[in-house]
Amino acid sequence: MIHTASVLRAWHGVDVSIARDRDPSGRARNSRPRDAAGRPLPHGAEGVERVPEDLVLSADESVTEAQRLLDAGLPFPAHEVLEAAWKAAPEQERELWRGLAQLAVGLTHAQRGNAKGAAALLERAADRIGSWAAPPPAGVDVRGLRAFADALATRIAAHGLTGIPEADLRPRLRG
Repeated sequence: MIHTASVLRAWHGVDVSIARDRDPSGRARNSRPRDAAGRPLPHGAEGVERVPEDLVLSADESVTEAQRLLDAGLPFPAHEVLEAAWKAAPEQERELWRGLAQLAVGLTHAQRGNAKGAAALLERAADRIGSWAAPPPAGVDVRGLRAFADALATRIAAHGLTGIPEADLRPRLRG
């Protein structure tokens, strides 16, 4: 049996003997610092504060924290907060939280200059958020967020990211 580590070392000179950061169950963790747009930085570099991987907040706290991060121009960490809420939410709420996380990822793509990715994720977010019919948790403005995501996706698809001010990438999660 050929081990991948041996092949990488032999073919590419990659030192795979460096210990990987893993949680107690063996899942890989990414402890590399990240910039404000969520891009990995070299080990030892100064990055923005990370959202803890084991974050557990109530629905109301999740929306409040995600809004604080969006207002600060940090959609990637907002996505991490919303993703944690999605994973912890009751089954019947998960698609809404998933849509909110996709909204933040779409904004992250826009911040990174990826117009195609931004439009695609914003469209998916609009569909997921817009399909929510029950009273939303934590006062989430379902109708307003669907309209925001739809309009921004259409605008980006038609004209790219040129001329979109930062303020237009900061939605209000509550009405």
